[in-house]
Formats: sequence, C-alpha cells, structure tokens
Amino acid sequence: MNAHVKPLDAAQPRHDWTLDEVEALFELPFTELVFRAAEVHRAWFDATELQLSQLLSVKTGGCPENCGYCSQSQHFKTATRASKLMEADTVLAAAREAKAAGAQRSCMGAAWRDLKDRDLPKVAAMISGVKALGLETCATLGMLTPDQAVSLKAAGLDYYNHNLDTGPDYYDKVVTTRTYQDRLDTLAAVRDAGMSTCCGGIVGMGETRRDRAGLLHQLATLPAHPESLPINDLMPIAGTPLGDSTPVDGLEFVRMIAVARLVCPKAMVRIAAGREHMSKELQALCFLAGANSIFVGARLLTTDNPGRSADDALLADLKMRPMGQKAAQPA
Repeated sequence: MNAHVKPLDAAQPRHDWTLDEVEALFELPFTELVFRAAEVHRAWFDATELQLSQLLSVKTGGCPENCGYCSQSQHFKTATRASKLMEADTVLAAAREAKAAGAQRSCMGAAWRDLKDRDLPKVAAMISGVKALGLETCATLGMLTPDQAVSLKAAGLDYYNHNLDTGPDYYDKVVTTRTYQDRLDTLAAVRDAGMSTCCGGIVGMGETRRDRAGLLHQLATLPAHPESLPINDLMPIAGTPLGDSTPVDGLEFVRMIAVARLVCPKAMVRIAAGREHMSKELQALCFLAGANSIFVGARLLTTDNPGRSADDALLADLKMRPMGQKAAQPA
C-alpha cells in the first residue's frame, strides 16, 4: 500500500486531507482504488440507485466571463447565441415534463457573472414554482451576495451550484475574469444562508493529475463538503480556447470519480457533461466507483447529452433504478 495514503476509517468524512494524500489516492492500483471507493459508496448509499437530474439553461449566452471551456462567453466566437431570461411559465413547463419522465431534481442555469437584484424576483418565482412540483431545486447564476443567497433560500432553493472548475494552481490557465477566492466567497454565502452546495469541476482542460487532485483537495477541506459534487468531462467546443483539447483517458476519469467518492464520501457524485461520448461500459465503471447521479435529457445547457431512451436502456442493462423508486420484486 502506498505509504502516503492513510487507512480509511469506514468511510467517515475528513476535512484534514493533504494534497499529497489526495494525489496518492490517484496513484493506487486501479482495482484497489475502485474497490475502496465502492466500499465507501455502499456505506452511505444504495449502489443500485441513481438520482436523475434535469439541467435547463434559463438564460443563455452573452456572459462577460472568459472561462476557456464555455461557448456562452461573449469573448469567443461560437455557435451559441445569447437569449434573454426565460419566463417562469416556460421553466415550469420544462420541469413538469422532466418530472413526468422520471427526474427527481431540476437545475436552472443562467449565463451571468453575477445575479442582479433586478432579476431576483423572476428567478425566485421559477424556484418556488419548481419546488412546488415536488422536485429538488438547484440553480447556478454566477456569484451571489449573502443577501441574495438568503433570498434564494427563502424562495425554496435547495442547492446552489458554483464550481471551482479545477485546482487552484491551474485555475488562471482557464479563467482570468473571476478569482478562485471569488468562487470560495460565493460558496461561503450559500452555506451561511443554509443552502446545500453543489460544487465540482471539469477534467480534460490540459491539467495534470496533481491539478485534479488539487480540485478535490479544495473540496475535501472546505468547512462543509459539497452535498453535490459534479464531475464534468470536457466537451470541446469550436471557437473556445479549449476547443482542441485532448480528451482525458476513460480510466483516468473513473479515477477522478473514485477519489471524489473517497474524499467526500457523503456527496452525491454526479457525472455531468461528457456522457455523450462515454460508452455504457465506462459509465458502468463510474457507477461502480461511486457516481450516483446523472443528468437526463438531450441537452446540458449548450452541449449534447444522451437521450432518455439511451439512459433507460443503460439503467435496464445495469439493473439500476432511479433514486426513490422501489426495486422490482422477484416473480
């Protein structure tokens, strides 16, 4: 066993991880790493269940940030066109459709640097309406002030998504219009308002394994681990600085999932963007390594996602079921 890896204490959360310890987990033999992660997963979750989430772009394009992976940035020439904030009725119709198709969670995303107070009432109406449908609610609207976070909580928002994207040492290679501390400050405002945090990042942006370990180290040493931890496999988009990026090897992506499960054992670890180019075997390995949520629907903001028929077939092949759905009884 690697001398730099402390023995795991029956999947109990820790907040004292060192960067070297997290990186050492990545270096474990693949089968040993996945076995450990699978054990930890089963300590907190039913490994035959997946949470199904819908992600809807409620305001697309025109963002002043320069995140190198994003087609919605006004800094880059891409096929994405800017649109205004959707009406609440349109958002609720999409949420009803998603719920009818089996989704348990609705995520609303707006391409903003920060939430403006003038837009808060309209966003709050979306949130309260979706919450009233019985769906778990999540939103990603850019940076928040503490008062805005309190208002979103009052509207019924369960989770706020604000990704760190990558480790702190690689961050300025990806975005320079917002600092790492800006992101940490928004997460603090969300926690202080009593909401759960949804925070993860992206692999495949040219970062090293230590950078990936750096991201997970940041998440594992926050005052509270993210309750939701999305891992995105970069979908290179023409016209963005990262549009020609070399994909991360599939087994390396599974390692990322497994280490995320080990260092944040109680988090919902979500396979976010990138499933469109993953085989069902690779996705199955991710579930074995501790992923227990996927996004359903044909689109994730501005990128493709497997259709629902493909996801239904995947769950059937793996004999898995949506979270909260009773297991089929033997004949």
